[in-house]
Amino acid sequence: MSLTFGVILPQGPMNELAGIDDPVEAYETMTRVALTADEVGFSSVWVADVLWPGDFSGSAQGLLFECWTTTAALAREMKRARIGQTVTYSGLRNPALLAKMASTVDVMSHGRLTLGIGSGSPILASQFRAYGYDYPETPVRSAQLREALQVLHAMWTQEEATFEGKYYQVRGAINQPKGVQQPHIPVLIGGNGEQVTLKLVAQYGDACNVFGDPATIKRKLVVLQQHCEAVGRDYNSIRRTAGSYCVMEDTDEQAWAKTPATERQRFGTHALIGSPATIRQRIAAYEEAGVQELLLRFPDAQNPDALRRFADEFIK
Repeated sequence: MSLTFGVILPQGPMNELAGIDDPVEAYETMTRVALTADEVGFSSVWVADVLWPGDFSGSAQGLLFECWTTTAALAREMKRARIGQTVTYSGLRNPALLAKMASTVDVMSHGRLTLGIGSGSPILASQFRAYGYDYPETPVRSAQLREALQVLHAMWTQEEATFEGKYYQVRGAINQPKGVQQPHIPVLIGGNGEQVTLKLVAQYGDACNVFGDPATIKRKLVVLQQHCEAVGRDYNSIRRTAGSYCVMEDTDEQAWAKTPATERQRFGTHALIGSPATIRQRIAAYEEAGVQELLLRFPDAQNPDALRRFADEFIK
């Protein structure tokens, strides 16, 4: 099986840390999952750029750790797996500063960072406004993302970066060190938009993250391939990722009984829910659709044994 697997960490967006009152204990719980994923052979771990969990499920007062400080801390804890974001919102941080942050983390991790970035899901609008950030309409957010991607590339490739855009201006910005990876830190662009987002992937992305069932993902990747052909980009130079939900038990019935109703509705029958044989079939469907890496959320996120069992079955 050539498809690889990442783990979406229990950082807090889905109230994964519910029931833990001590923030230090909650942080160490998340860290143990990351270290287990690193140990047993997962290719990557991922954190989300959200500010509280309430817009997703449960209480808005649940514990949630900030995206980039968490990225930096875990980059030093782990030894092998890559670390990235699903995804950084381009309007939340000045892209020149973000490039500097990413460069530092890439050095801290000895070259294991992927910078995930996107224009921001509408479900997060209230969070950003609460923190004092604008949340403009989709066309503006898409234009901001386009400029942010150009600023990132300038900061990582130019000795004194210069960029004059409508939303961002960089005038002789110096960024040393620029990171470890060459020619620069890889950028993963998240989103399904066919006319804008996937075109940005073809122009600026080193990886993409698309979502949906395998049939939907396959259609999106065909569109991406067309954009690559239009701009003269090698489609196979872009790493193709997608997210899914994983509950593995001895039987399909046991797995579905353990799956929360919200996740049953969200992911349906294409998620990795079932016996090992069923999950193997689902993985094959994603691989046939063109996915190269699946980023998995495990429901029992505080228990790393689920990661060990999955790794024993599908990685080792």
